[in-house]
Amino acid sequence: MKLNIVLYGPEIPQNTGNIMRTCAGTDTILHIIEPIGFKLDPKYIKRSGVNYLEHVVYYVYKNWEEFTTSNPGTYAFFTRYGNKTPDQFDFTSSKNNYYLIFGKESTGIPKEILREHLDSCIRLPMSDKIRSLNLANVVCAVLYEALRQRNYDGLFKEEPDSLKGPNWLTE
Repeated sequence: MKLNIVLYGPEIPQNTGNIMRTCAGTDTILHIIEPIGFKLDPKYIKRSGVNYLEHVVYYVYKNWEEFTTSNPGTYAFFTRYGNKTPDQFDFTSSKNNYYLIFGKESTGIPKEILREHLDSCIRLPMSDKIRSLNLANVVCAVLYEALRQRNYDGLFKEEPDSLKGPNWLTE
């Protein structure tokens, strides 16, 4: 089954554009839960998403309830308050749709949602010098851990012939 990225109330168009590009490059579906802090318009996100936006599959939901009703599966919540690390979460089952859920840049995922899913709250380890990392960077790091657990299934492990090809460095 598929890996999915979920953005709960994203506020910064550049982060969302970068995440869209990451989703395009990994064949990952993106779900965006309103409110959105900007217009979800190519004008605002194209700079970060470059020319890859047409390759992104994404859906927008009015609220958390609409999202959960439409998307049954295994949820993983990424928060600085989590007690597990990404490698402690198993993303390998081919029978599950996995939803990697990330909150607003300013406030994260609402506390009332996290309280209902304490066993699925995950933290990226970091020092005590900062309170959080950039959202787009966290999404990329976590997604690649999930993909690693799945042996990067369906992704090219070398430069495809449709681009420069695997022998470009030696030619």
